[in-house]
Amino acid sequence: MSYIISLIIVLGVLIFFHELGHFLVARLCGVGVEKFSLGFGPRLLGKTIGLTDYRISAIPLGGYVKMVGEEPDADLEPEMIPLSFTHKNVFKRILIVASGPAFNLLLAVLIYFSLFQFYGSYELEPVVGKVMADSPAMKSGLKQGDRILSLDGAVVTSFSQLAEIVSRSNGKTIIFTIKRGDAKNEIPITPEKKADLNEFGEDVNRYLVGISPSGEHYRTIQYSPLGAITQSISQTYTISKLMIVGIVKLIKGDISAKNLGGPIMIAQMAGDQAKQGLSSLFNFIAFISVNLAIVNFLPIPVLDGGHLLFFLVEALTRRPVNIRMREIAQQVGIFILILLTLFVFYNDIMRLLS
Repeated sequence: MSYIISLIIVLGVLIFFHELGHFLVARLCGVGVEKFSLGFGPRLLGKTIGLTDYRISAIPLGGYVKMVGEEPDADLEPEMIPLSFTHKNVFKRILIVASGPAFNLLLAVLIYFSLFQFYGSYELEPVVGKVMADSPAMKSGLKQGDRILSLDGAVVTSFSQLAEIVSRSNGKTIIFTIKRGDAKNEIPITPEKKADLNEFGEDVNRYLVGISPSGEHYRTIQYSPLGAITQSISQTYTISKLMIVGIVKLIKGDISAKNLGGPIMIAQMAGDQAKQGLSSLFNFIAFISVNLAIVNFLPIPVLDGGHLLFFLVEALTRRPVNIRMREIAQQVGIFILILLTLFVFYNDIMRLLS
């Protein structure tokens, strides 16, 4: 039950912010909104204010904003034409459509800002945890508990900084200045190229010395408001970049499509994060929000990216894309999404059974 509740919370926050983006920018551009729905299907409850029916619908796996004149061939009363989406200039329509995924990115930035501002971030200190057998570190005499002070005279303050320097060494011997107890020593270590896994689970070769960090030694970094907003934008950018690279690798076949997950996997992950506390759950929401934004920007018909593609073509050619062509593209897009949905559900079920 906790998994279901966590899924509803995560999807509810993501969908609300996504549709809020469409809604607010539509209203700013003078477009009337007939429905603002969290969920699909039959209306469970809601309230009509002005022109808009704000509702919660039965199927909580999405949401939508229904705008006046959203369909190019819709029959409108003359007084509704000024509120029609289709009758607005193409640049306003681009803004309205792009605002949904853009608000998901904004949500991620706001969540990360709050987390960095109130909790700070944690950084593993350059203290040796485990020394791998027959590794360059073991052969050179490095031991568990050694604190790395500098590499070739350059001060290191985190284990990630240490790992980056070693990875860029190209096999050149590095002088490790360490502190062991009260004594300082200099130990030359020559990194070796070893097989490793990157963040996408791909086999890569990188230079390593064969040590892992001690999880017991870390420091908390506190941020000013300016530092927190800078860090939150950087974090959102980093995740966006990884997501785009991952999609490209998936299309090229460099990584397995078995890595894709659907609502069941999201429910499991959301439930696990919720058990770890609110900060972990909101960190997960921010991560999924970035993923949702990038996926929605893909140029697939029925997604926001597909509509943006049509409008960009219209902006360049100065005439709308043929309605019949749009209909065919929408049908293809729906077919692709159905196949993708079935595939991720299959992946989720196979994970449960394995």
